[in-house]
Amino acid sequence: QVQLVESGGGLVQPGGSLRLSCAASRSIFSVYAMTWYRQAPGKQRDVVATITSGGSTNYADSVKGRFTISRDNAKNTGYLQMNSLKPEDTAVYYCRVAGSWGQGTQVTVSS
Repeated sequence: QVQLVESGGGLVQPGGSLRLSCAASRSIFSVYAMTWYRQAPGKQRDVVATITSGGSTNYADSVKGRFTISRDNAKNTGYLQMNSLKPEDTAVYYCRVAGSWGQGTQVTVSS
């Protein structure tokens, strides 16, 4: 089982940017897809973006054009670059790879 640790969350004003990281305990991103999810208070956990082992990406309609998912296989780390953030992006963000979940990182978008 792989261990995943997210980081990079925080408080940002609307229109701002954050980059989330998902560090894996072993080399895995070249084999498995990585998915970022988010869960707002009182809501279900939803898919935000996915990157396959081959590098193909897919995004939720709500973040298309604003978020970019990527990975660095050499660093065993995946990323979620979030630009033009909106208050509705406020949530705990989780990464998932090979059935393992990270602990989540809080993103709060507020003025």
